[in-house]
Amino acid sequence: MTPDRIQEAEKNYALENPYARLEEARFQSDFIPGQATGSTAKAFGELLKHEMQTNSKFYLFSPDETTSNKLDATYEASGRAWSNLRQEPWDLKEIEDGRIVELLSENTLFAAMIGHLLSGEPAMMTSYESFFNIITSQIVQHIKFLKQAKNVTWREAYPSVNLLSTSTCWRQDHNGFSHQSPLLMSSLLSIPNAPVNLLFPVDAKDAENHFRYMMTSDNAINLCTFNKSDEPIWLENADSYVPKLVEPATVNSEITPARIFGFASHGDSITLESHANDTFNLIFTAAGDIATRESLYAMKILKTDLPKLKMRFINIPAISQNKIGTIDNPLSQADFDRIFKVVPPIIASFHGYPALLRNVLENYAPKSRLSVHGYEEQGSTTTPYEMLMLNHASRYDLAVDAATRLGRADLIRKYQTILDASHDFSVANGLDHRAITDFKF
Repeated sequence: MTPDRIQEAEKNYALENPYARLEEARFQSDFIPGQATGSTAKAFGELLKHEMQTNSKFYLFSPDETTSNKLDATYEASGRAWSNLRQEPWDLKEIEDGRIVELLSENTLFAAMIGHLLSGEPAMMTSYESFFNIITSQIVQHIKFLKQAKNVTWREAYPSVNLLSTSTCWRQDHNGFSHQSPLLMSSLLSIPNAPVNLLFPVDAKDAENHFRYMMTSDNAINLCTFNKSDEPIWLENADSYVPKLVEPATVNSEITPARIFGFASHGDSITLESHANDTFNLIFTAAGDIATRESLYAMKILKTDLPKLKMRFINIPAISQNKIGTIDNPLSQADFDRIFKVVPPIIASFHGYPALLRNVLENYAPKSRLSVHGYEEQGSTTTPYEMLMLNHASRYDLAVDAATRLGRADLIRKYQTILDASHDFSVANGLDHRAITDFKF
């Protein structure tokens, strides 16, 4: 195909496909994982915009943070719900029939959204991660309602409660400690038999798959957590690097419970060998975009110092109660043993409190195999990398963990020296060293 024909085909694709801006890497034959960056929040903004354009019953509820959370593409599809009150020249688009409902009250918005969902029509709500805790009791009451509704024969399935949690604990560089709390995840999964899914799109390419899952889900609570700043793109498309033992996530139903990143793993990771053949020194795994990034960077650091080290990386896109994966598609023990093997140490990194992911993993593997890193309730108004170091979740903290597992005291000293120097630089300069910010996989 000539360059002109390729350009014409791409133009036609962009016109025909509402998700074209999210899939532009499909045309890049030289795609390299981790080199390009993109905002998952902006990707969700495009998906929300398209949904609002094609479904006149879809509403977005937002406590005055649609723009702050980088979902402002939705304003191209609808205005903010507004009455006949006076509008100022600096106000955003506001119309009486607007379907972007903004009000600085999570309680009021959640109640309004539930009323809309019970009419049988879909909606989503977004908020800063820390402020979603405000509506915990209301979510619990809705879970109770769903449980009781199953016993009433005339009640139909309801669209799921879909919560988009952004402005996360890991990137509160300006608001600081007061805005850092992944507590809602732990609270929801502590409810016995709760129909709750914690969703973690790994990058902007993964947004569409998670969005479609939420839009076709019913009778559940889907808490989708992602960072709003630009982060590395790991997936050429949303189904890349999926192990053959699990079917790729489909458009209208499932999210794959676990994904091996073949580009970061030793050997032929897609053709899974028998779990009896434990050929790996370490297994890295992560749930969350920043947690995934730091894990993959830790693996690169280790590979530089130990070229013969055999490692595998497994991304976890979803967690439900006591399970990897969603409530309708959990990872089985047999598949866990095939993917994670049965002997190598597992170094896990999690977006939220480490105990949550540890509790899930202990249903699959003995405690002796597990090291789990995550948010330890340590924070300040500081740099992004300093936040990771404060919570022992940075790439070099993970590398120290690995070196400890391998009995390499020399590497422990080396990585700890780098951690100390990085801390000193951040404190002295109010920003992270370029060796950290310019790091590439």
